[in-house]
Amino acid sequence: MTFEHLPDGLGIGVPAPRLTWTLPPGCGAQEAYELELDRAGGVDRTGRVTSRDQVLVAWPGEPLASRERVTVRVRVWAPGGDEPSAWSEPSVVEAGLLDPADWRAVPVGAGWVEDPQAERRPTRVRKDFHLHRPVVRARLYVTAHGLYEVELNGRRVGDEALAPGWTVYPHRLRYRTHDVTVHLTGGANTIGAWLGDGWYRGRYGFDGGTRNIYGTDQSLIAQLEVTYDDGTTLVVPTDGTWTAAPGPILTSGLYEGETFDARLHDPQWSTADRTGAGEWTAVRTGRRDPATLVAPSGPPVRCTEEIAPVAITPADDGRHLLDFGQNLVGRLRVTVDGPAGTTLTLRHAEVLQDGELATRPLREAHATDTLILSGQGPLAWEPRFTLHGFRYAEITGWPGELTPDAVTARVYHTDMRRTGWFECSDPWVNRLHDNVVWSMRGNFVDIPTDCPQRDERLGWTGDIQVFAPTASYLYDCVGMLDSWLTDVGLEQLPDGTIPWYVPVIPGEPMWTPIHPGAAWGDVATLTPWTLYRRFGDLDLLRRHYPMAKAWVDLVERLAGPSRLWDTGFQLGDWLDPAAPPDDPAAGRTDRYLVATAYFAHSARHLALTAAELGEARDAERYGTLAEEAADAFRRRHVTASGRMTSDSPTAYALALAFDLLTPQQRQAAGDRLARLVLDDDARIATGFVGTPLICDALTDTGHLDVAYRLLTQTECPSWLYPVTMGATTVWERWDSMRPDGTLNPGGMTSFNHYALGAVADWLHRVVGGITATAPGYREVVLRPGPGGGITWARTRHDTPYGTVALAWERTGSGLTAHVEVPDGCRATAELPGCTPVVLGPGTHVLHTEELASKAA
Repeated sequence: MTFEHLPDGLGIGVPAPRLTWTLPPGCGAQEAYELELDRAGGVDRTGRVTSRDQVLVAWPGEPLASRERVTVRVRVWAPGGDEPSAWSEPSVVEAGLLDPADWRAVPVGAGWVEDPQAERRPTRVRKDFHLHRPVVRARLYVTAHGLYEVELNGRRVGDEALAPGWTVYPHRLRYRTHDVTVHLTGGANTIGAWLGDGWYRGRYGFDGGTRNIYGTDQSLIAQLEVTYDDGTTLVVPTDGTWTAAPGPILTSGLYEGETFDARLHDPQWSTADRTGAGEWTAVRTGRRDPATLVAPSGPPVRCTEEIAPVAITPADDGRHLLDFGQNLVGRLRVTVDGPAGTTLTLRHAEVLQDGELATRPLREAHATDTLILSGQGPLAWEPRFTLHGFRYAEITGWPGELTPDAVTARVYHTDMRRTGWFECSDPWVNRLHDNVVWSMRGNFVDIPTDCPQRDERLGWTGDIQVFAPTASYLYDCVGMLDSWLTDVGLEQLPDGTIPWYVPVIPGEPMWTPIHPGAAWGDVATLTPWTLYRRFGDLDLLRRHYPMAKAWVDLVERLAGPSRLWDTGFQLGDWLDPAAPPDDPAAGRTDRYLVATAYFAHSARHLALTAAELGEARDAERYGTLAEEAADAFRRRHVTASGRMTSDSPTAYALALAFDLLTPQQRQAAGDRLARLVLDDDARIATGFVGTPLICDALTDTGHLDVAYRLLTQTECPSWLYPVTMGATTVWERWDSMRPDGTLNPGGMTSFNHYALGAVADWLHRVVGGITATAPGYREVVLRPGPGGGITWARTRHDTPYGTVALAWERTGSGLTAHVEVPDGCRATAELPGCTPVVLGPGTHVLHTEELASKAA
């Protein structure tokens, strides 16, 4: 049993959480269920409910009150069964603070005067309190203006990083609930927190960044609630009784890195056993509307992996160059001992140039951490409030010999559950898929960012719009993306314009003021639909429907009666490889062709959304609008001979994948697309818009062999070219590194960008062969398309109902497929040359020669 899209039920932020369960192994299907709720007032059961529903089922009882704790169990009946299954293991859901009146905490931070335009030294805050009875339960509800790490009696609370993450802070600030019962002791106790600037007031954004985007304070907002054994409670909120002092972190920034002076650190600072008053003085209190404090809908950022260096190369001048063998996002943890005042400098970069760190692509992100030793013995240290994108690191000032066990790269990202896997007989394609996974990990850091290393790291709407189908197969990212889409809606302009990136920060002169742009703004319609189809969450679709509707209504006004969106600023097929390095939007495809195609595509998906939500009049209206836009597209952008006015791969890919052509035009367009690809020796000629679509456009028009030629090309530009150059993530540009080892001279040259990795969705569906045909994968089609010299492929996906898997391999007489269908689901196997076969839950082995002979 799980609740909403959360990994556990502690601190849930909705009073009626929806319930999801998987069926007992071998059950096959569910005919009915019974739920049991055990709460303080007694045990309630629903009785037998005849229903197949088992994903996001409505809460069956009275809504939760703040702090209320309920134990939930379920049992099910299989079709035709008289007896139910055994009860599931009990799962506990506990509400957070659901009413703004529950909050007594106010923001507290440094009480001294700070220069808001300068780099400010981070603060620590703390509070002593006394417990006079045995404790049965304790909860800490905590967030911050900026970033925080909390300690109770010298022990860290939780393991999340960069908390509370990045939301549109004026409207939504996430708080997290921690069970801190075991942290407390009878008598004297101390709670304290490290604070950092983060996105709230740190320097962030383009061209030197902007400080204080949301405020000038750096403050903790925390409420510790302790329940004694007699039922009475003690509340310790942040208020004017707390104290503050400068901490041993001298400087800290997400771009800049962190400087830590161990000589200034008292390890006992957050305990009652500390000695000396030090510099602790009264805090300054601030204001925060408690109605803006919200519980998270997804997991936090955490360290998910540790990687040791694969090579350490010392230089004559005392520097050490470390290679971790993988471009990653995280920070270094060092264990070191040396004399007091010894200074270690840690620099980071994704690639090398002439044997040195290539820092030009970082622009103004210095990505440098500094540690000053105390001389008090060995110290294990890593920065707290920064992250870097890097494969290589340079350490200067290491005392003595630097051994591999002294340095570890710790990988950080939103701690989503992995749900999708793929591999095949081609090791380079496997490396490409691994690179896609690593780029997703590095850029799903609380929000879906474009890149994790340079002075940007923003939630670009177009990037995730094209990548969401891949992302939602690889990871259970629905809670995180639902939260981010909520912020997209909050940042949507009154006229319906969707920003280029969310949360919005200053981006003059190109990105501010905000203009509506095709493919980027269409995240409002297409990404909620993708998440609904992948995770089966109709409420998510309903919540974001007003945003989607406002976007399409805006484009309708911009297009006018002609239904052609042919005005305004557009990015077109961004980063088409033919575009010059200094003008990534100057591709081969007419930008307004792209805009009108997306207009039709979004209107069609809005109609589909309206139909799912029961909005029949809207479904009819937007369906008609979509057809009018498609007709306008054909009239303007398709010639009498059937050619596109932009005779480019992206133009044909859009027209085909978005179904904008008449049946008579489709095959001619597919043939022309294949000819363009082959005439260029199957090198990539598409950018952010065309790349996710081109393989499907070829496949659907009978040119699967050409799609495989594209996939397996190794010359630049191609998907596998970076693999041949040793890439371990997806690059922003097809030639971020030139064949001679030099870097692309453009100002945007990231080596970790997931957008062009959107081809992995085609790998999962066509090479692997798994396609969802009903929300949440309740029904799937297993349709592998062998080719390209690939002799076997395996893919599996953990759906909300369980695992669906397909492993196929070529045999001397055809193809053999091993299939797994989860309980509660149904699959249709469409193997090459065979009549479709309907499969129920369980494992199956299919042979094409046997199926073909049976059909004959």
